Amino acid sequence: MDSSRVAAIRFFSDVPETEVAAIAEVAFEIKMAPGETLAKAGGPGYALFAIEAGTADVVVAGTKVRSVGSGDVVGEIAVLASPPDPLTPPELAEGGPRTASVVATSSMRVIAVYKRDIWALERHAPVVVQRLRARLDEHRAADEQRELDA
Repeated sequence: MDSSRVAAIRFFSDVPETEVAAIAEVAFEIKMAPGETLAKAGGPGYALFAIEAGTADVVVAGTKVRSVGSGDVVGEIAVLASPPDPLTPPELAEGGPRTASVVATSSMRVIAVYKRDIWALERHAPVVVQRLRARLDEHRAADEQRELDA
Protein backbone atom coordinates (compact mmCIF):
# COMPACT_ATOMS: atom_id res chain seq x y z
CA MET A 1 0.00 0.00 0.00
CA ASP A 2 1.20 3.52 -0.69
CA SER A 3 2.50 5.08 2.54
CA SER A 4 0.84 8.42 1.73
CA ARG A 5 -2.55 6.76 2.38
CA VAL A 6 -1.42 5.68 5.85
CA ALA A 7 0.13 9.09 6.59
CA ALA A 8 -3.15 10.81 5.63
CA ILE A 9 -4.95 9.10 8.52
CA ARG A 10 -5.03 11.44 11.53
CA PHE A 11 -3.84 8.73 13.97
CA PHE A 12 -0.63 8.28 11.93
CA SER A 13 -0.19 11.82 10.56
CA ASP A 14 2.72 12.90 12.75
CA VAL A 15 4.43 9.51 13.07
CA PRO A 16 7.99 9.21 11.73
CA GLU A 17 8.08 8.45 8.01
CA THR A 18 9.95 5.17 8.56
CA GLU A 19 7.13 3.94 10.81
CA VAL A 20 4.45 4.95 8.31
CA ALA A 21 6.36 3.00 5.65
CA ALA A 22 6.55 -0.05 7.95
CA ILE A 23 2.77 0.04 8.41
CA ALA A 24 2.13 0.54 4.70
CA GLU A 25 4.19 -2.56 3.91
CA VAL A 26 1.80 -4.81 5.85
CA ALA A 27 -1.50 -2.96 5.47
CA PHE A 28 -4.37 -3.92 3.19
CA GLU A 29 -7.65 -2.29 2.19
CA ILE A 30 -11.20 -3.30 3.09
CA LYS A 31 -14.31 -1.67 1.60
CA MET A 32 -17.59 -1.75 3.50
CA ALA A 33 -21.15 -0.88 2.53
CA PRO A 34 -23.53 0.87 4.92
CA GLY A 35 -24.91 -1.61 7.46
CA GLU A 36 -22.02 -4.07 7.15
CA THR A 37 -20.21 -5.14 10.30
CA LEU A 38 -16.49 -4.51 10.40
CA ALA A 39 -16.03 -6.15 13.80
CA LYS A 40 -18.50 -8.20 15.84
CA ALA A 41 -18.52 -8.11 19.65
CA GLY A 42 -17.28 -11.42 21.02
CA GLY A 43 -15.66 -12.40 17.71
CA PRO A 44 -11.91 -12.92 17.37
CA GLY A 45 -9.69 -9.89 16.86
CA TYR A 46 -7.56 -10.86 13.89
CA ALA A 47 -6.87 -7.30 12.66
CA LEU A 48 -6.76 -3.64 13.61
CA PHE A 49 -8.60 -1.08 11.45
CA ALA A 50 -7.79 2.54 10.57
CA ILE A 51 -10.71 4.32 8.92
CA GLU A 52 -9.58 6.05 5.76
CA ALA A 53 -13.05 7.21 4.68
CA GLY A 54 -16.58 6.80 5.98
CA THR A 55 -18.31 6.45 9.34
CA ALA A 56 -19.39 3.70 11.71
CA ASP A 57 -21.09 3.19 15.04
CA VAL A 58 -19.36 1.39 17.90
CA VAL A 59 -21.95 -0.75 19.66
CA VAL A 60 -21.59 -2.46 23.06
CA ALA A 61 -24.35 -4.77 24.31
CA GLY A 62 -26.79 -3.34 21.76
CA THR A 63 -26.11 0.28 22.71
CA LYS A 64 -24.28 2.77 20.49
CA VAL A 65 -21.39 4.12 22.58
CA ARG A 66 -19.77 6.36 20.00
CA SER A 67 -19.38 7.11 16.32
CA VAL A 68 -16.07 6.83 14.50
CA GLY A 69 -14.93 8.16 11.17
CA SER A 70 -12.02 9.10 8.98
CA GLY A 71 -8.79 9.10 10.96
CA ASP A 72 -10.01 6.86 13.78
CA VAL A 73 -8.55 3.48 14.71
CA VAL A 74 -10.62 0.58 16.07
CA GLY A 75 -9.92 -2.99 17.04
CA GLU A 76 -6.83 -2.38 19.15
CA ILE A 77 -8.15 -4.01 22.32
CA ALA A 78 -8.62 -7.47 20.79
CA VAL A 79 -5.43 -7.26 18.72
CA LEU A 80 -3.22 -6.24 21.63
CA ALA A 81 -4.87 -8.56 24.18
CA SER A 82 -2.21 -11.25 23.78
CA PRO A 83 0.79 -12.00 21.55
CA PRO A 84 0.08 -14.00 18.38
CA ASP A 85 1.16 -17.56 17.69
CA PRO A 86 4.13 -17.07 15.31
CA LEU A 87 3.25 -20.25 13.40
CA THR A 88 -0.29 -19.19 12.53
CA PRO A 89 -0.87 -17.41 9.19
CA PRO A 90 -1.59 -13.71 9.85
CA GLU A 91 -5.15 -13.86 8.54
CA LEU A 92 -5.91 -16.67 11.02
CA ALA A 93 -4.05 -15.34 14.08
CA GLU A 94 -6.89 -14.61 16.43
CA GLY A 95 -6.63 -11.98 19.08
CA GLY A 96 -8.75 -11.62 22.13
CA PRO A 97 -12.50 -11.30 21.77
CA ARG A 98 -13.86 -8.10 20.28
CA THR A 99 -15.28 -5.88 23.03
CA ALA A 100 -17.63 -4.03 20.67
CA SER A 101 -19.22 -4.27 17.27
CA VAL A 102 -18.32 -1.71 14.62
CA VAL A 103 -21.10 -1.21 12.07
CA ALA A 104 -20.70 0.97 8.97
CA THR A 105 -23.14 3.88 8.79
CA SER A 106 -21.85 4.92 5.36
CA SER A 107 -19.65 3.43 2.68
CA MET A 108 -16.22 2.92 4.23
CA ARG A 109 -12.65 2.42 3.10
CA VAL A 110 -10.56 0.92 5.86
CA ILE A 111 -6.86 0.19 6.15
CA ALA A 112 -6.38 -3.05 8.06
CA VAL A 113 -3.30 -4.62 9.63
CA TYR A 114 -3.23 -8.21 10.87
CA LYS A 115 -2.57 -8.88 14.55
CA ARG A 116 0.77 -10.60 13.94
CA ASP A 117 1.97 -7.64 11.88
CA ILE A 118 0.95 -5.16 14.61
CA TRP A 119 2.99 -7.10 17.14
CA ALA A 120 5.97 -7.22 14.75
CA LEU A 121 5.75 -3.43 14.39
CA GLU A 122 7.01 -3.01 17.97
CA ARG A 123 10.50 -3.28 16.50
CA HIS A 124 9.91 -1.11 13.42
CA ALA A 125 7.25 1.34 14.57
CA PRO A 126 7.49 1.82 18.35
CA VAL A 127 5.75 5.21 18.32
CA VAL A 128 2.70 3.71 16.61
CA VAL A 129 2.54 0.75 18.98
CA GLN A 130 2.89 3.07 21.98
CA ARG A 131 -0.04 5.16 20.67
CA LEU A 132 -2.12 2.03 20.10
CA ARG A 133 -1.47 0.88 23.66
CA ALA A 134 -2.47 4.34 24.95
CA ARG A 135 -5.67 4.18 22.89
CA LEU A 136 -6.32 0.70 24.30
CA ASP A 137 -6.00 2.09 27.84
CA GLU A 138 -8.44 4.92 27.02
CA HIS A 139 -11.01 2.54 25.57
CA ARG A 140 -10.70 0.07 28.46
CA ALA A 141 -11.20 2.92 30.95
CA ALA A 142 -14.31 4.06 29.05
CA ASP A 143 -15.63 0.47 29.03
CA GLU A 144 -15.07 0.18 32.79
CA GLN A 145 -16.81 3.50 33.41
CA ARG A 146 -19.79 2.40 31.28
CA GLU A 147 -20.06 -0.78 33.36
CA LEU A 148 -19.97 1.23 36.59
CA ASP A 149 -22.65 3.59 35.29
CA ALA A 150 -24.94 0.70 34.26
